[in-house]
Amino acid sequence: MNWQGAPDAPPHARIAALSPSLQPGERRVVDSILKDRAGTVERTAQELADAVGVGRTTVIRAAQSLGYEGYPQLRVALARELALEGNANEESDGTLAGSLRAGVARFGARLPNTVSALTEDDIAEFLRLLDGADRVLVLANGLSLSLGLDLVLRLNAAGRPAEMLMDAMSQQIAAAQLGAGSVCIVISGSGANRASLDGMRAAKASGASVVAVTSFARSAVADLADLALVVPPINESFQDELIHTSRAAIMLVIEQLIELFIQHRGERGREAQAAALSVLGSGLLE
Repeated sequence: MNWQGAPDAPPHARIAALSPSLQPGERRVVDSILKDRAGTVERTAQELADAVGVGRTTVIRAAQSLGYEGYPQLRVALARELALEGNANEESDGTLAGSLRAGVARFGARLPNTVSALTEDDIAEFLRLLDGADRVLVLANGLSLSLGLDLVLRLNAAGRPAEMLMDAMSQQIAAAQLGAGSVCIVISGSGANRASLDGMRAAKASGASVVAVTSFARSAVADLADLALVVPPINESFQDELIHTSRAAIMLVIEQLIELFIQHRGERGREAQAAALSVLGSGLLE
C-alpha cells in the first residue's frame, strides 16, 4: 500500500491519494496530520499517537504507508511542504470577493500536487498506448462526465479519433466489443463509480488495455486498471472530496497530457492541430 508516485511528492498529496485505503488507525493518524501539519512537525511519534489514541507503531506504519522510511522523514517532509507554501494560503476578508480570492489562492498553492503521483514511466506508457490504439473508448459518469466529453473533443482535435457513449448500458456494450489493440480510458474522480467499473470489466474481458484517471491511488478503478494515472484531489480528505467535489485538477492534467500527446506524435500531431484550428477559424464571425 506504499506510495508509488513521484518520490518528491509532498505529504498532502500522498495523504489525499492514499487515505481512503489505509487501515482505520492509520487513517486517524493522517487525518490528524492534515488538521495540524505545523503541530505534527513539533510532535514525536509517541506524542502524535497519544493525541490520536493509537499505538506508536500505528503512527510509524502510517508514515511508511505514505512512502516514508519512518516518522522522522515524514516530519521533515511536512516542514518542507509548509515552508514552500509560505503565504500562499490567503485568508478571506469576510467579503464574497475575498472568499473567492482565498479559495482560488488555496487551490493554486496545491496545483503542483496534481502531478506528484505521476511518474515518467506512467506518462510514457499512456502516450504509447494512446498512439498505437486501434480504437479509443472513453468512459466517464456522474461528476466526471464533463471531463470525458472534454477528453474526447481534445483527442479528436489532436488527430486521435475517440468515442464516448452517454448511456451506461451502451458503454458496457461498446467496451465489450473493443478487443485487443484498443484502449479504454476511464475517468472517475472517486474511483468507485459502478457504471464505470462495469464498463472497465467489459473492456478488460475483451482484451483491451484499460487506463484509469482517478484521484485515489487505491480505489477500485485504480486497482482494476492496467495503468492508473492518479491525480490527488485538491481537498484535504476523501470526505471533503465527496462534499466539495472538484474535478479541476484532473481537467488540468488531462489538458497537459493531450499537449504532450501532440508533441509525442510529432508532425502528425502538428498537422492535426493545424487542421482543427482551421475548422475553428472558419466558424468564427467577423
